[in-house]
Amino acid sequence: MRKIRFVSLALAGSLFVSHALRAQYADAVISYTAGSGANANFINPSAALGAPSRINPFGETVDPFDPPYGTNQIVSLGAGGSLTLRLDTPVANDPSHPFGADFIIFGNAGFVITNGDFSGGGITDGALFGNNPNVGGTLVSVSVDGVNFFRLDPSRAPVVDGLYPPDANGNPQVPVNPALVRGDFAGRDLGGIRLNYNGSAGGTPFDLDDAIDGSGNHVNLPGASFVRIDVLQGVSEIDALSVVVPEPAASLLVAVGAGLFWMTRRRK
Repeated sequence: MRKIRFVSLALAGSLFVSHALRAQYADAVISYTAGSGANANFINPSAALGAPSRINPFGETVDPFDPPYGTNQIVSLGAGGSLTLRLDTPVANDPSHPFGADFIIFGNAGFVITNGDFSGGGITDGALFGNNPNVGGTLVSVSVDGVNFFRLDPSRAPVVDGLYPPDANGNPQVPVNPALVRGDFAGRDLGGIRLNYNGSAGGTPFDLDDAIDGSGNHVNLPGASFVRIDVLQGVSEIDALSVVVPEPAASLLVAVGAGLFWMTRRRK
């Protein structure tokens, strides 16, 4: 009987870990307006649902030199364009998230190859292609109820579809260090870029702590179930939105499972 109890406890612990760490992405499109200059080949907003693309239309693995570009992989937003997404599992405003980031928006920007080697040995100078080059050209807003939205402070929130180009080799729920700038990638090949990414799948990280009201006052949001992206200038392409999960939480849950195992053994 004790053995059965131990198995049950261990199983419960493993299920808890699995549930807590499962991937979380956008689940539904609430509204979409293409906007001026949006690419007419990429106006399916459902492309922004689910996980970031891992393979491009030619069957090649997505990496920072080769971002997604299929018509079913990205949705285009031009000036005046807007996309509102809903998450069934809310984004949590959690200070234990790496770099304070709470969610990540993936676009289709890529690093320019400067040495002419497109066969796998490319080196970049940190310049981007396919990105929205307009600083302040996008606005990200979040909401608990889908009615009352609060923008993320434009002076702090980065542009959507810029740094950091996606990489299917990494974890889409781990953000890149937002302190890294383009110059930090100069002279780096794919391996060097991945060293900078430190296990991340790239994408642009955002922090719910940057939420402000119409008067510019900070708004303390515990979480958000809706994210709206507005393009003010230029064009941005969206591939996916992911929820950041604190890596220490995984260790904590494993430790809980180990504790249950130890307690059960001690009672034998």
